[in-house]
Amino acid sequence: MRVPLSWLRDFAPFEGDPIALGETFDDLGMVVEGIERVGEGLDGVVVARVLEVHRIEGADKIRRVLVDDGTGDAVQVVCGAWNFEAGAVVPFARVGAVLPGDFAIGRRKMKGVESNGMICSARELSMGEDGAGIMVLADDVADPGTPFADAMGIQADVVFDLAIETNRPDANSVAGVARDAAARLKLPFTLPSGSLPGGAPTASASARVESPDLCPRFTATVVTDVVVGESPEWVRRRLTLAGMRPINNVVDASNYVMLELGQPTHPYDLDQLGGQGLLVRAARPGEKLVTLDGVERTLGTVGEDCLICDALDVPVGIAGIMGGESSEISAATTRVLLEAAYFAPMAIARTSKRLGLRSEASARFERGCDPDGIDRSVARFCQVAGVGQVDGGAIDVRSLPADRPAIRVRTKRVNKVLGTALSTEQIASYLEPIGFEVARANGAADAAAVDAAAVLDVVPPSFRPDVSIEENVIEEVARHHGYMNIERTIPRRPFVGSLTPYQKARRRLREVLVGAGLSEALGVPLLAPGEHAKAGLAEKALSAPDPLAREESVLRTSVLPGLLRAVAFNQSHRVADVALFEIGHVFGVPAEDSQPLPDEREVLGAVVADAVAAKRVFDVVSQTFHSSVSLASVADAPGLHPTRSAAVSIDGVGVVGHVGEVDPGVLAGWGIEGRVGWIGLDLGAFLPVTPVYRAARPVSRFPSSDIDLAFVVPDTVPAAAVQDELYAAAGDLLQSVALFDVYRDPERLGEGRRSLAYRLRFQSQDRTLTDEDVAAVRARLIDAIESGLGASLRG
Repeated sequence: MRVPLSWLRDFAPFEGDPIALGETFDDLGMVVEGIERVGEGLDGVVVARVLEVHRIEGADKIRRVLVDDGTGDAVQVVCGAWNFEAGAVVPFARVGAVLPGDFAIGRRKMKGVESNGMICSARELSMGEDGAGIMVLADDVADPGTPFADAMGIQADVVFDLAIETNRPDANSVAGVARDAAARLKLPFTLPSGSLPGGAPTASASARVESPDLCPRFTATVVTDVVVGESPEWVRRRLTLAGMRPINNVVDASNYVMLELGQPTHPYDLDQLGGQGLLVRAARPGEKLVTLDGVERTLGTVGEDCLICDALDVPVGIAGIMGGESSEISAATTRVLLEAAYFAPMAIARTSKRLGLRSEASARFERGCDPDGIDRSVARFCQVAGVGQVDGGAIDVRSLPADRPAIRVRTKRVNKVLGTALSTEQIASYLEPIGFEVARANGAADAAAVDAAAVLDVVPPSFRPDVSIEENVIEEVARHHGYMNIERTIPRRPFVGSLTPYQKARRRLREVLVGAGLSEALGVPLLAPGEHAKAGLAEKALSAPDPLAREESVLRTSVLPGLLRAVAFNQSHRVADVALFEIGHVFGVPAEDSQPLPDEREVLGAVVADAVAAKRVFDVVSQTFHSSVSLASVADAPGLHPTRSAAVSIDGVGVVGHVGEVDPGVLAGWGIEGRVGWIGLDLGAFLPVTPVYRAARPVSRFPSSDIDLAFVVPDTVPAAAVQDELYAAAGDLLQSVALFDVYRDPERLGEGRRSLAYRLRFQSQDRTLTDEDVAAVRARLIDAIESGLGASLRG
């Protein structure tokens, strides 16, 4: 936001170095992005009239010019511009002048012709960007020799370019900036006076609000006997310095009030309004309106857009953003209906973003304007416009609560948050100059007498909708106390931060997987449409409403598609032996309409280009975190082989994932060769709250003995169930069990049965095992399997 220093001085007597004032703005959180000095470097520049223009022999780009600069003698100069002829009135820099940018004007010779000064362009005078031609002035601007600054009404000024943050709606105006700086510098601050005539609302127009949730306050004021013309020079100059183009006195007055007080207004040609009135309502689906920029806008498609309509219900403007073409101010306007309102900030923000239409007005409305400052803004409009008569009182439709709740502010809390030792009186002295109402504790008149445990009742001003809790007030105290005045301290805490048990377990899981030879992959949570189905998963998933790329528009429900894509990529680059894992979040579709957020879970997914090796990796993981994990064969695991997959279950928790082989049909769809193993676990359910510790076993110095046992078992009995039964029946002598063969033969073994062959290793800690010891354990194992699982020993 561009803020001229001369405008700030209307509110407070800011004197001294502008650089120091800029530092004050910086310290208050209104960051100064630039300081521009205007109207300087024009000493020695006068109005001059071109008398003669002659060509220079041997030169085709410059001409000899004689000008009358008011001294009585014609002055010869050489000029390279061709956009003027004899009789033109131009700015002329005499010899000795120093133009903006420290450009000194001297006496020079070009092509043998002496040049005694310079005819100037707008760029050379810092009056614009045009540097291609001379700045040609109006014929009657002034007599030759008149100082250029006087003729143009230019006054030296300083313009601050401020970056105003979204949480400072009060600083979106010249008055707001002046108020803040005056409070810091302890200068008197005054707002422009002005009040509207009271009495009954005007009968010349009407105003209704059908959507008070979108427009809590709406006023309409009729101004008659309006003569549309050029604004006074001082208004045009200030608008130009602030970065706005002057248009006419009515529109300029509206823009001037918005910049000065932060309250956007909108003037309508009353005679062009159907029904001589305004109606505020929500847009209906598909309604269209051509805005002042000539673009047709479609409204009411998403959420609620707020419309300004005439009394006949025809849209004439998008509330708080931009008016329509049909009722804009023209040279023929004689009666103005001035709208000044308070619109719901989020409603304006949503509409502005959806339409891609942002204006100075919408930037202020979406941050929150002052609902109680409308009367002053309307009165100021009438003063600045300088024409017309107010017809009756304003029509005021208001549903906004008049009272603002007080915020309890504790002196002790302020000092604890800021690390200061401020008194209650100091806190109040920072808040009152910026418009806060402060009531001392116990009604005490002297806040200095209140101890550090005092509580203040602070009522924020209506122009500070951003202040609603105690911490907001503390921030205001910190700003005006000065962050540089707060001593830097290091907060002390009795405890240092640490990882949660879940975070420790997740870190341990990463270490185990890396130790097992897997590499971690970092996937993207967004997939392309169709990639779920390509991986054998349900296609039902959440889609991003406005994705950056269609290839990343669907929230993943599993990490399987991303890992399969990685395997396919590696195989296409002749890297076949791939083993990857990913720990990340997946997103399920909400089960019910009442569930506002998706079902987000953190999972582990691992793929190994060797299905058997994947099972060994799973065994390492499960034994690291649990003493007992059950596997049950499943035929409907999404994306997995119907006969080579199992559900992973934990006692007391239930199913926590799946392990198995990726379906060959899925692999073919990704162009992957071979067999790929898969491990998928819900980490929130799988990782234990308390770590599992396993006691170290001493290494026996005695030899071990191996035996092989093959059992014929029904297909419904998992191999893991046989293994668990062997461990349970063998006792302490059993060191390891390994499945080394699976055999099927319907003729010899029967339908629905298979042979599982295991190698068992026995070893004692205190002796060498005899054949009798091993035979006894063998008999016990056979009996346990045959009786417990309905199996038979294969001969």
